[in-house]
Amino acid sequence: MTETDVAIDASRLQAALDGRWGDIRKQTRAFMRQPLLHPVAHLETDAYRERVYEQVCALAEAPGTRLGFPVEYGGEDDLGGYITAFETLGSGDLSLLVKAGVHFGLFGGAIHHLGTARHHERYLADVMSLALPGCFAMTETGHGSDVQALRTTAIYDADRQGFVIHSPDEDARKDYIGNAARDGRMAVVFAQLVSAEETHGVHAFVVPIRHDDGTPMPGVTITDCGHKAGLNGVDNGRLMFDQVFVPRDALLNRYADVAPDGTYTSPIEDRTRRFFTMVGTLVQGRISIAGAAVSATKTALTIAVRYALARRQFSPPDSDDEVLLLDFLSHQRRLLPALATTYAFHFAQEALVVHLHEAFTTPDYPERDRRKLESLAAGIKAVGTWHAFATIQTCREACGGAGYLSENRLAQLRADVDVFTTFEGDNTVLLQLVTKGLLTDYRDEFGSLDTLGTVRFVAEQVVEQVVERFAGRQLIQALIDAVPGREEDTDLYDRGYHVGLLEFREQHVLEGLARRIRSGVGSGADAFDVFNAAQDHVLLAARAHIDRVVFEHFVAAIDRCGDDDPGCAALLDTLCDLHALSVIERERGWYLEHGRLSAARSKAITAAVNELCRRLRPHAALLVDALAVPDECVAAPIALGAERARQDAKQPTAVAGGSAELAAPPA
Repeated sequence: MTETDVAIDASRLQAALDGRWGDIRKQTRAFMRQPLLHPVAHLETDAYRERVYEQVCALAEAPGTRLGFPVEYGGEDDLGGYITAFETLGSGDLSLLVKAGVHFGLFGGAIHHLGTARHHERYLADVMSLALPGCFAMTETGHGSDVQALRTTAIYDADRQGFVIHSPDEDARKDYIGNAARDGRMAVVFAQLVSAEETHGVHAFVVPIRHDDGTPMPGVTITDCGHKAGLNGVDNGRLMFDQVFVPRDALLNRYADVAPDGTYTSPIEDRTRRFFTMVGTLVQGRISIAGAAVSATKTALTIAVRYALARRQFSPPDSDDEVLLLDFLSHQRRLLPALATTYAFHFAQEALVVHLHEAFTTPDYPERDRRKLESLAAGIKAVGTWHAFATIQTCREACGGAGYLSENRLAQLRADVDVFTTFEGDNTVLLQLVTKGLLTDYRDEFGSLDTLGTVRFVAEQVVEQVVERFAGRQLIQALIDAVPGREEDTDLYDRGYHVGLLEFREQHVLEGLARRIRSGVGSGADAFDVFNAAQDHVLLAARAHIDRVVFEHFVAAIDRCGDDDPGCAALLDTLCDLHALSVIERERGWYLEHGRLSAARSKAITAAVNELCRRLRPHAALLVDALAVPDECVAAPIALGAERARQDAKQPTAVAGGSAELAAPPA
């Protein structure tokens, strides 16, 4: 890229970020500016729950909540737009986001995706209007991530033409159910379907849990989870069912049905594959949480960076003027790599939402691509929510005692985002799912194979598949064949160098894991023990894969931006350099162990990260402004006061066209 000085402003960079559903983002931000939606502190639990319920009622009247539902039932049929609107809410009060997500996304989404026309006609209009507040009752006390082992039963009674929903013991209690403690009137309940004395696996049923006056239905016991570490505007509760009868059409029967005489039928014969198909339709919840985590991270970074641009501390020996926090390299190191990685996750999330939208709107969408979507959603949700929690904690520390004050939001954001790492799938479990997909490169066969079959399949085929997957990647092969130290001649800011290192790590870890599994099985060890003993390797493989995928989505976004806006592309290019090199620096121990970095090169990468922080320091305000978090959602006095002072002295920003020479900071 030729070096030309190009003046850019936050609105142009924001346009590059807002992407395909930019208008939806703008509408949602405008909605969030009304006083009812502003985050507040110090509310008691009951008052907080009431306020959030009022917020959800207001949201039900806004167009964004209808985007994810079919037009014929009063929706607007734009799933990608709905997910985008939902994740944008993550800049505000996360209790609102979660409560709305439970009702519209999980409860309504389950009826939409697992039900058929009879359920759509009966329920969807009331779901969209909030006339029928609902719950999503999957998790049990004894089985959280292991959904296939749920103990709640739904036994078909042919004489009464319906199902008996029952919790056989305390382990079967539905636990941590959003909307259950106060507002929910109906729940989508996941239970083991039994008909004609045969168990057919987990299925979903619509089950009334409250009368209109708020009292529990006969046989339904509802208890309150009480005060939590965060998200106390959400009324989480517990549900127990004692021989609760529901009619036959309470079964959400898109993938299976039970005839009046109890005959069970399904278009998907294999029980395990049928389960994963049903659960796979609910992938939008996982993608939504990933996007909301990115939005919350943007809010925290906006607060911390603006504060660092106003707060002064310590004077140089030859001056009486104290130094801005963000002029210290240590502070830049805290915030700017995290900001770069947040941009990377933003673009990866955008690509994920596009993929989801196409999967649910394209007739005959390939099943293999759908499975890849589920795997990618699991990985980005896991790594992205860990990034969110770590970054918000860093932002809190970077603001010192001011960051610990409730009025400045960071402590509450940290508490609220904490649970994102375990709901919609525990992150460690999700990474195992990612690696299983990578290792086997098959999803059709997976449904019919047990653990032993899976490991045997891997042992026989996966090494060859992994090698084939990476065949033809010349840059990778060059790295594999390289004499140690040859990378010293490569420009640290060369995009191909970043790609090569990230892909090499992914390839090497996958091949090593495949050999480890094959060796274990070949020696006669128990298949489960082999896989369990390799868990460290399994998690590393997933993390390496997601690191590479997120980076490549960042690069793709820059390419799209380049022709239309060279200035924005140049700034994003340098930000991408910082993201890539900070990831490589984080993993430099692995690269040193495997001969891909020398000690001198490792030190050079650290120096390059420092240099990139220096180059990006003058553009820090622009970079957080472009995240477009409404001031009403930022809400923190330490950020808003700093922003007002900066706006009074605002100057245009000049950005050089080449990332290697991006606008030097002032002397």
